[in-house]
Amino acid sequence: MSSCAKRPFRRLFHLFFVLVLLCAAVSVQAAQFEIKFAVLAPEGSTWVNIMREMDKELQSASGGRLALKIYPGGVSGDEKDVLRKIRVGQIHAAGLTGVGLGDIVPAVRVLELPMLFKNTQEVDKVTSALKKDFEAQFDQKGFVLLGWAEGGFVYLFTTDKPVKNKADMAGMKGWVWEGDPLSQAMYSELGIVPVPLGLPDVLTSLQTNLINAVYGPPLGVIALQWFTKTKYMTDVPLTNSTGALVMSKAEFAKLPPELQTILKTTSEKYSTKLVSAIRQDNARSIETLKKNGVQMVAVAPADLAELEKISGNIYSKLVGKLYSQELLNRVLSELGRK
Repeated sequence: MSSCAKRPFRRLFHLFFVLVLLCAAVSVQAAQFEIKFAVLAPEGSTWVNIMREMDKELQSASGGRLALKIYPGGVSGDEKDVLRKIRVGQIHAAGLTGVGLGDIVPAVRVLELPMLFKNTQEVDKVTSALKKDFEAQFDQKGFVLLGWAEGGFVYLFTTDKPVKNKADMAGMKGWVWEGDPLSQAMYSELGIVPVPLGLPDVLTSLQTNLINAVYGPPLGVIALQWFTKTKYMTDVPLTNSTGALVMSKAEFAKLPPELQTILKTTSEKYSTKLVSAIRQDNARSIETLKKNGVQMVAVAPADLAELEKISGNIYSKLVGKLYSQELLNRVLSELGRK
């Protein structure tokens, strides 16, 4: 082929190459308002998958002006690290568990009292009743509560022996989230030796026998791979793990009013979707645990009654430390209990 004949092909190639570069530049162009969002849940988990769906809707609804930049799997540190980064502006928002939420508004931990809820209907009733009150309290602390979420009902998992009553718990070395007063109080009543650790250190501690008990919702125990080092799950939910999407009030205020509305509306939608998906996945996760050799340990009615009585003792001991007597009474009233 002559050099003259080759020129049109070169021109076409150069044009194609320029178009590819332009498309790439458009695809990586950052949104005008990018929210840096951190969550402990790993990539591929229900939490992260739904947050990515939410990001797509935010971009679509805002015409590309608003987007999430998601930092999953604890890459931004434990929840205490994430909160510190939010307060200095390095991170803008997060999906937090009750432990992180309690660092902002301690009273929110009333939603995680042991054996408080008997079913998800009770969870929804109480969180709905307290939503506006907690929104105001988070606002006072410099945060916007974008929507409730949850981890689901929490169970006790053990490595070397089944636990079916309080006596079996005595002397066990159980993980507690570092700095979590609620777990510390519960372990004190149950006779479990607390071993405070950050979430990223739990799996290694199971592997090295530093601990022989952990607690968590089935979905979380699978996502974090703890189930690979545990043999038993005590088949009684100890508590419900609450959660929420929160954002720095200062960063939220930087958004134009129309984008604030889009963010709040979309967050509420996907928080609801997240709660529904988490509940479904937790139910399926129990079957997955069974298939992977984790044995379910039944608790006799008399032993269950003892655990419920112990739980009631914890409620009163945390009054004035995490929440008021008035708030506790309101929660119990919503549930039709004294």
